[in-house]
Amino acid sequence: MLISERIYQYLEEKGMSQIEFAKRTGISQSTVSDWRRKGTNPSADKIMIICEVLEISPYELLLETDSKNPKEYKQMDYVVIDKNSREYELIQKYERLDPGARKRLDGYLQALSDME
Repeated sequence: MLISERIYQYLEEKGMSQIEFAKRTGISQSTVSDWRRKGTNPSADKIMIICEVLEISPYELLLETDSKNPKEYKQMDYVVIDKNSREYELIQKYERLDPGARKRLDGYLQALSDME
């Protein structure tokens, strides 16, 4: 499966439109559309922002793993966060939330960022 096909699969799973995805990533809508239409993949420099927006790891996107459990691929850290930082504490709390609570929190954070 092409990376672009997995991106569209995740978009569908998350109920995110191509337009919303393009806005959130800063990637032009025509480029995103070309991935599907022409069967191409995004450039390497876009992978991290795509993963951030889709809330998946590069491991999930690039290696087509069935695992969506971050604990199973923690050894592949891409961002170094000080374990004594507030950010690290928040990530740990987030990981302990059940999926419903995560979804509510994600919605709340999105609403806050939309207010800016």
